[in-house]
Amino acid sequence: MLEHGGNLAAAAKQYDIPLENWLDLSTGINPDGYPIVDIPAAAWQKLPLDDDGLIEAACAYYGSQFALPTAGSQAALQVLPQLRAASKVAMPKFMYQEHANAWQANGHEVIKFEFFPDEKIIEQADVLLLCNPNNPTATKFSVSELLSWHAALAARGGWLIVDEAFMDATPERSIAKYTHLEGLFVLRSLGKFFGLAGARVGFLLAEEHMLMQMQEAIGPWSITGPSRLIAKQALLDITWQEKARVQLAENSRKLAILLTKHNLTPMSGTALFQFVPTKEAQALQQHLAQQGIWIRLFSDAPGLSARTAVRFGLPPEDGWERLESTLKLWQS
Repeated sequence: MLEHGGNLAAAAKQYDIPLENWLDLSTGINPDGYPIVDIPAAAWQKLPLDDDGLIEAACAYYGSQFALPTAGSQAALQVLPQLRAASKVAMPKFMYQEHANAWQANGHEVIKFEFFPDEKIIEQADVLLLCNPNNPTATKFSVSELLSWHAALAARGGWLIVDEAFMDATPERSIAKYTHLEGLFVLRSLGKFFGLAGARVGFLLAEEHMLMQMQEAIGPWSITGPSRLIAKQALLDITWQEKARVQLAENSRKLAILLTKHNLTPMSGTALFQFVPTKEAQALQQHLAQQGIWIRLFSDAPGLSARTAVRFGLPPEDGWERLESTLKLWQS
């Protein structure tokens, strides 16, 4: 199993600080997530229904023609490699590592590049896989770039797969509306923007016959009834979404300003996290952890001169003062 942000239980044990006393900034999840309403008993007592309106809500929200609900985008990324014969799969060296793990485990050859694929990479690859924006570097790819790469790959039967887990705050940069095109796949999740990581709801967006193959591979009832109910409400709640985008953008700028003030200027960021390369990454993580603040450490960061980096998620409203006071101690 690969290590992920959010392994707070291990940190609590290591630093001997009770779990409830931590400020967890390690995951990039919206700390002010979608409010959960009361769940009717029937949602627990019956098998989930495929015709409950969730797919229609997802297609309207993402602007796609087709959508397949999955148990988080993690479920889809693990099965996608099974739908293709052994291939050369190109992806950045520094990104969400579950992708490389899944393709290698299914017998594919993974080709890695720094931040952007060049013409040679596109020519070599059967599959190009990107996170947009990238996790954790926040590298962003334009719609025109992605469609150009897709066209080059699709012309010879190749695929472009884009993981848009952190895209919801900037929907205008998504290529979801083009996923009816052959060889184009988009992964989406309700975990980050909506703050519903525990619901385990994601979607694969692609042309219909590929989604049918994916459904066969995954099997029935991949998402619980209560999770489907909550997901549908969140996807249809345009008012909440608009307010969340404004608030997240403001808080992300606030976080970047705070970090810069304490000589931790981010290299890049999204609405949900800031990415800070620094040679002192490990010492910084330990300092914050000793005060009960947990951030994500990257101890081997390809393509960065510092070689190490940290990622800060957004604090909840009552966590800003605590973070700032701890950063002041770091500088003293």
